Formats: sequence, structure tokens, C-alpha cells
Amino acid sequence: MTAPDHVSSDAFYQHAMQVLQEAKIDFLVGGAYALRHYTGIIRDTKDFDIFLRPKDIEPALNVFQKSGYRGGVAFPHWLAKVHHGENFIDLVYRAGNGLCEVDDAWFSPVEEGTLLDMPVRLCPPDVMIWQKAYIMERERFDGGDIAHLLRSSAERIDWPLLLERFGPDWRVLFSHLMLFGFIYPGERHRLPPDVMRDLLGRMAAELESPGTSEKLCQGTYLSRGQYLPDIERWGYRDVRTSDRCYMDEDDVRTWTNAISQAEPTR
Repeated sequence: MTAPDHVSSDAFYQHAMQVLQEAKIDFLVGGAYALRHYTGIIRDTKDFDIFLRPKDIEPALNVFQKSGYRGGVAFPHWLAKVHHGENFIDLVYRAGNGLCEVDDAWFSPVEEGTLLDMPVRLCPPDVMIWQKAYIMERERFDGGDIAHLLRSSAERIDWPLLLERFGPDWRVLFSHLMLFGFIYPGERHRLPPDVMRDLLGRMAAELESPGTSEKLCQGTYLSRGQYLPDIERWGYRDVRTSDRCYMDEDDVRTWTNAISQAEPTR
């Protein structure tokens, strides 16, 4: 299937999804389109987010190249891009902080919808919350999206899986759940009481423990720029060089240097 010439962005997105479907490469639609499906919020966007497993990125780029598109890996730890004229698609396989890898659980169960007159599968709301929860940049904070996703989809979320996803970063999830109760005082009951008790219990247990003496900054999971003084001047270890993050020192350096280029942050 060859890329059409001089088409609109919607025609490009539609054709790109057809290319992946014909190649039998699993993908999910995320970003503004998925957010609109779950919350009804319409947001203008200049890009189109497709989520794939890491193992499918190279095959996807190959089929796009054969179809006449330009594409390549933008940042090895999380993102590739496909271009057609001035339009582009983001092929996302992790988050920009090196966490939230797309895996089999993203695809089962999955939400189905219609986009550009095509049946598509959408990122589940729990993985959208997982990825968005870490985005606390100076110029972008996705807490509003999370509150709206919780408001629209609290009952369909796999809460045990979501807790497992966050793992040791449960405080990040807890902060957003606390904010939800502040934003929507009349909707607090929609958050599972056992989840809130679990997280409150973890907080209480920490009050009785001495904690860690390690000089570690986890703020770089939340913002790639705002906590650089902690790493560069104050001697904190960057959490992104830990074993659970899919970044090495070169990735961190490249991702940091790209701040001035206003690349997307997920």
C-alpha cells in the first residue's frame, strides 16, 4: 500500500493505520483521540499517537518505509516517528521518562472505537493514567487529563493492575487520587475504598520506618528539566539510571539536550 500524495492529516492517519493493519502489526490509538473517546473532551493536536510493543517498532518502520513514508527512531528509549509532508505520527513504546513500557497487558482487555471511519483499538484508561501521571513539567501538567479520565472511567479501571503498574511509585498515583477528591468532592466515592485504604496504610507504615539515607532524586521521572540542579549541582543520583528504567546515560543526555527543541513529553 503506497503513501498517497498531498493528502490531509486525517487521510495520512487513516492510511497509516491501514498499513499497520495489513501488516498485522498490533497497535493502539492513544493521545487526544483516546482522551476524546473516554471523556468527550475535544482537543486540537498536531500529531497522532500510536502505541506499539517495542518489538514491533522496527517492523512498523520497515512497512512504513516500503509504503513511501519517512520514519525513524527519534529517541531510542521511547519514541519513533513517521512523516508525510508536514504531518507526522508518533510511534510510542514507552514514556519519555523511560518507564511505562507497552506490553501484552495493554491489549487485553482493550477498548474498541471508531476513528476516521475505521474500527480501532484504543489505549485503556488505566494505562493512559499510568503514563500521564508522571507528566509534571513546568509547561505541561497532565493532572487535569487524569482527573477527567477518573471521572469518566473509574468503574472500568483495573485497579489492582494499576497499583501493580506504579509499583514503588505509588505515591505518584496517590497524589492524583487525592487531587481527584479535591477537584470533585461529590465524586470521591467512585474511587475504590480498598485502594485508598491500601495507599493510606502505606503512608502510615512509612511514618514508622526510618526511610532511606540514599541521596536519590526521583523528580526526573516527573520532569526532565526541573530537577537537573539536584543532579548537576547538589549531588543527587538520577533515578533514571536505575535498573527499572529503560534509559542509560546516553539516553538521559540526549533527552536533556532536546529540551530546547520542545519535543513532546510523555
